[in-house]
Amino acid sequence: MRLVASVSTAAAIVLLLTGCASSQPQDATEHTKNQGDAASINTQLGLAYLQQGNVELAREKLERALSQNPKDANVHTAVALLYDRLGDDAKSESHFRTALRLQPKDPTVQNYYGVFLCKKGRYSDGDKMLVKAASSPLYQTPEVAWSNAGVCSRSAGNLDGAEAYFRRATDFKPGFAEGWLQLAEVNFMRDKYAAARDCLQRHLALVNVSPTALWLGLRIERAAGNKAQAEAYARRLKAEFPNASETRMLIEQERKSG
Repeated sequence: MRLVASVSTAAAIVLLLTGCASSQPQDATEHTKNQGDAASINTQLGLAYLQQGNVELAREKLERALSQNPKDANVHTAVALLYDRLGDDAKSESHFRTALRLQPKDPTVQNYYGVFLCKKGRYSDGDKMLVKAASSPLYQTPEVAWSNAGVCSRSAGNLDGAEAYFRRATDFKPGFAEGWLQLAEVNFMRDKYAAARDCLQRHLALVNVSPTALWLGLRIERAAGNKAQAEAYARRLKAEFPNASETRMLIEQERKSG
C-alpha cells in the first residue's frame, strides 16, 4: 500500500524534521540545557537516524527525548513511528494515542495515525482520522491526507471513494504529483484507460520519471491494446531502471510468456 507521508516513515520524517539545523547528528547537550529544547533536538536526530536506517541510534535518541519531555506530542509521534518501524503495533498505537490526547486537534498527528490504522487494515477508523486531518484549517498540506485517504479506500476495495479522495487532493493542489499518480492507478483499476493515461501524463509533467510510473504506463497501454506504446515503456524501464523491482517483474513476465 503506497501511502504518502507514511509513513513509510520517510515522508513523515521529512515533515517532522522541519527546522532541523543539521543532518549531522550531534549530542543535544552541546546545544542546550533546556529539557524541552533538548527533547526537540533529540527527536529531530532520532528521526534523522530512522530515515538513515540506523534504528538503534534512533531508538536511543527518541527514548532520551521522551524522558526529557514526556508531554510533547511531537515526541510521542516520533516514538510511534519508531515502534511502527520495529513492528510493535501496540506501543506504536499507544504513543499515537498519547500524542492525540496531548494535541487532539493536531492534523499532522491525525494524518500519521490515520495512515497507521489503514496499514493495519482498520480502514474505517483510518479513513475518519485522515478526513479529520485533511479538513483541518490548521493543516498546511491537506492534499497529503486526502491522498492517504484515497489509498486507504482503495485498500478497502472502495474504488469510487478512492477516486473521489484523489480528486480532492489534486483539486486542492494541481501540482501534487503523487496525487496524479494515485489517480492514474485507480482509473487503471477501474478500466478507465484514457483517464488513467491522462492522469499519468499530468504526473510525468511534474516530476522525473520513476519505475513506478513507467510500470503503470506499460500496464495501461497493454490493457488499452496499444502494443507499440507498451513496448516503448518496457524499453525505457529496462534501460533507465535495470535494477528496479518493476523491471524484474517485467522480465519475469516476458520469460513466462516465452
